[in-house]
Amino acid sequence: MTIRYLHTMVRVKDLDASIAFFSLLGLQETRRHDSEGGRFTLVFMAPPGQEDCPVELTYNWDGDDGLPSDSRHFGHLAYAVPNIYATCQHLMDNGVTINRPPRDGHMAFVRSPDNISIEILQADGSLPPAEPWASMPNTGHW
Repeated sequence: MTIRYLHTMVRVKDLDASIAFFSLLGLQETRRHDSEGGRFTLVFMAPPGQEDCPVELTYNWDGDDGLPSDSRHFGHLAYAVPNIYATCQHLMDNGVTINRPPRDGHMAFVRSPDNISIEILQADGSLPPAEPWASMPNTGHW
């Protein structure tokens, strides 16, 4: 038997805000399914050229009040980027809090509008430590 990765699913409370957040990370919508009977929408988003590794955003039309307030039980999603400092600056410029800044030039954490922890890693190693990142404190939890 061979196993094949399909996707990671996360529940979202505000589909438009979540799509906007993942778009800031560079993901694009690859497919969508609206279920009238089930009263939900599934939106699959992936980095360009990596459509086989999507995140599935599940939005329940009637709300999802049963979700824990801190989605930390899920763990996190992780994405490698070509320049962690530029990515974090782009996210900050668009109102995203950098919860764990890339002080080491290698790793940062942010949270989605639904409190999902997102790990951002520098592709191919680490960049040299640089300000303002090197001395920036953590904000909240990640």
